[in-house]
Amino acid sequence: MVDVATRPVSRPAFRLGRRARKVTLLTHIAAAGAWLGIDVVLGVMVGTALVTGDAQQAGVALQSLGVFAVWPLIVVGLLCLASGILLGGGSTYGLLRYWWVAIKLVLNVALVVLVLVLLRPQVGEVSEAARASLLAATGPPAVGDLVFPPLVSGTVVLVAMALSVFKPWGTIRRGGWAPVTPQVRNAGGSDSAAAIGSPAARVREPFPG
Repeated sequence: MVDVATRPVSRPAFRLGRRARKVTLLTHIAAAGAWLGIDVVLGVMVGTALVTGDAQQAGVALQSLGVFAVWPLIVVGLLCLASGILLGGGSTYGLLRYWWVAIKLVLNVALVVLVLVLLRPQVGEVSEAARASLLAATGPPAVGDLVFPPLVSGTVVLVAMALSVFKPWGTIRRGGWAPVTPQVRNAGGSDSAAAIGSPAARVREPFPG
C-alpha cells in the first residue's frame, strides 16, 4: 500500500508551450543584450564628447544621443520586462516566489522609469543644445550628469544577468509557508525521499531569464 501525503505546491499561473517558451526566452536574452549594447554606445558617445578637442565632433556625438539613447532603451526595457513576466509567470519560478526573480523585476521596472523620468528630458536638452551649437558653429554644450546613466544602467543590466545565472538567495517566505514535497510511505512502512524540488521528483522548468 502506498500512502502519498502532499502539501500545497505553487503552480504556474499559466503554461507556455515549448516553442513559445523558446521564442520568449530568445526575446528576453536578445533584449537584454541590446540594452547593454545601447548603454555601451551611450557611454562611448558621452566619453567622446568629454575627451575630444574637436568641437564639431563633440557636438555630433551629443546630438546623436537624441536618436538612440531614449526610445530604443525604453523599447528593449519593456521587451525585457514583458518577456521576463511571461517566463516567470509561465514556470514554477513565478514572479515573487524567488528573491533573484523579484529583484530582477524591480531592477527592470526601476531602469525603465529612470529612462522616462530622468534620462529622456536631459538627453533631449543636451541633444537640442548640441544641434544649435553645430548650426551656430559654437562650442558644444556641457555633458553634465550624462556620464552616470551608461555606468549605472550597464552595471544594473550586468547584475540582472548574473542573477539569472547564479540564482542566489532561494525562495521568498511569506506567512511561514514553504512548498514541501510529498512523503511516500511504502508497504513496509518506510518513508522514501520524495520532496518536490529534490533530484528524485524535480520537474525541470526553464529559468525566466
